[in-house]
Amino acid sequence: MRINLTKKDIINSIYMQIGFSKRISETLLEEILELILSNIILHKKLKIAKFGTFILRKKPQRIGRNPKTKETKIISERNVILFKPSKELKKYINNGV
Repeated sequence: MRINLTKKDIINSIYMQIGFSKRISETLLEEILELILSNIILHKKLKIAKFGTFILRKKPQRIGRNPKTKETKIISERNVILFKPSKELKKYINNGV
């Protein structure tokens, strides 16, 4: 059972289903991903109707511990992306696949 979906898989799917060349399919996918990422960075939130919402959240600096050595270390502050699926996506996952 395969669990990874690569960009190449998506490009091939666009190529087979829509009929664009592989180069155009790759450009299309790259543009869509760039649009999504730039909007998340710019607005801190991106909602895709009937799919879900991406939220950019800042995690503060904190102290972490290595469980083996008990050594403490500072974990720097960073941004993380959260995803909240829409009701439609949840319903599809639970009823339709």
